[in-house]
Amino acid sequence: MRGDNIVLIGMPGSGKSTVGVLVAKSLGYGFVDTDLLIQSREGALLQDILDRRGLEAFLDAEEGAICSVECAGVVIAPGGSAVCRPGAIGHLRELGTVVYLRLSLSELAGRLDNISTRGIAMAPGQTLDDVYAYRAPLYERYADLTVDADGQSLEETVAAVLAALGRGPARLR
Repeated sequence: MRGDNIVLIGMPGSGKSTVGVLVAKSLGYGFVDTDLLIQSREGALLQDILDRRGLEAFLDAEEGAICSVECAGVVIAPGGSAVCRPGAIGHLRELGTVVYLRLSLSELAGRLDNISTRGIAMAPGQTLDDVYAYRAPLYERYADLTVDADGQSLEETVAAVLAALGRGPARLR
């Protein structure tokens, strides 16, 4: 049986954390950002984990952190690379409804000005285009619902998520 949580997936910069907090406030839910959980468990910033231990070790740490999450009535914002490990995305899918915040590559590129320091799980030499091409089909595959966020304000995206969930218009408190 699936949990009653809401899981927001998508590329870095798609708004998972910001939208997630506002959706949680609208529904009276809790909020978990798994990137913060990784940093707490590992005692290091995401970028430091990537720089010192490499991509595979980062993905292992991310999967471990995600698989440790047990909650109810929570909006969960995992890192964009959560879909890269079957154990991580499998656990998230068990926890609740998975909503993909879809943005075009051009909109993402405009939002991400700190790609080399943000803690984005990328192999050396990979570009944002490469990461997008790899992950977009995974987001599509694992999502229960998809919300197109291109050209939308934060409030419009929150309202679209709530509407997709059948929760009506956003009432931000």
